[in-house]
Amino acid sequence: MPEETTLRFAVAQSTVHEDPTNATLLRESGDEVRGLMRQAATAGARLVHFTEGAICFPSKRVMSSLGPDEIGPSDWTKADWAVLQDELDQITRLAGQLGIWTVIPSVHQLPDARPHNSAYVVSDKGQVVARYDDRALSTTKVTWMYTPGTAPVTFELDGYRFGLAIGLDMLFPEFFTEYDRLGVDAVLVSYASTHGPNRHIGVQACGTAANNTCWISLAVTANSQTGLVAGVTNPRGEWVAQAPEDGRPAIAVAELRLDDWTDVGRTFRRRTRERISS
Repeated sequence: MPEETTLRFAVAQSTVHEDPTNATLLRESGDEVRGLMRQAATAGARLVHFTEGAICFPSKRVMSSLGPDEIGPSDWTKADWAVLQDELDQITRLAGQLGIWTVIPSVHQLPDARPHNSAYVVSDKGQVVARYDDRALSTTKVTWMYTPGTAPVTFELDGYRFGLAIGLDMLFPEFFTEYDRLGVDAVLVSYASTHGPNRHIGVQACGTAANNTCWISLAVTANSQTGLVAGVTNPRGEWVAQAPEDGRPAIAVAELRLDDWTDVGRTFRRRTRERISS
């Protein structure tokens, strides 16, 4: 790919609510997402990427059939699925109206099993073209809340290949090595952080980018207490764009580009892996 070929994209930090039974909060989240989509489109972004829980990040205590004081199997019949779906539908339609690709995480309902913790890829035509299901679920999530995903997911836009990751996927280097083997140029990581400091996630994003000579987009919760802000790292592991550190809902815009240095890193790893495995 010529060095001058670039793709402008936006990463968002947004408010995360934890109660999928509360229609008012679900509507507030949807409104905020759509406002940030409009900001990204105005900034000329071809794609906007949102955090895990952008519509809702269901709390284990809210969903527990034994709770809220005791954690047990989630009772998903309590979720307002109609409002959740309506908010997702509105986001999908707006993506088509604005002509902007949108990666929007949400809970994906399954007919005979616990739902997936997912990220939808919506094209600039307003169509869902891919869905990634969280694989590295926490102990609580996999025991009481969700059905884990099983495979990586990629999509292509303007000659670039993107991979998707959610939450604790960030802690597993093998997922990103897998994406490297799939020829991904950038991985869009959606990470919800609602309690306590999580600065190490930003450090790991930079290290992962450098180790795989790929771009990393990190979409996070709008919460200054976590020590995380949304941002984009280049393939050298350097932040090239970050949202405000005060934790307010916002976007950061970056220009994705590929160069010879990126190709050198990929070629070296491919040849070395072939030599080691032979």
